Amino acid sequence: MEEMMKKFQDLFDSVAKLQTAEECARLFEDLCTLKELADMSQRLEVARLLKAGKNYREICEATGASTATICRVNKCLMYGKGGYGLVIGEEK
Repeated sequence: MEEMMKKFQDLFDSVAKLQTAEECARLFEDLCTLKELADMSQRLEVARLLKAGKNYREICEATGASTATICRVNKCLMYGKGGYGLVIGEEK
């Protein structure tokens, strides 16, 4: 577990070195598959819609996300580390 956490920290440190959206795009396009990028983008949009007060049905229709995904994102918004809030402007 400790070895995995060191690898995670290396990833986080690497991302933190990036200074522009273009640099982020370049890294993530090399690092992730298109499906992974689509999934992460969808979760971020779900978080924004949840914060805007949309219900699960509306979010599902707007994003195509499953109710399981919407529920997971909602749990992160309520009980997570505040990461979504860092990028959608509502820090925990």
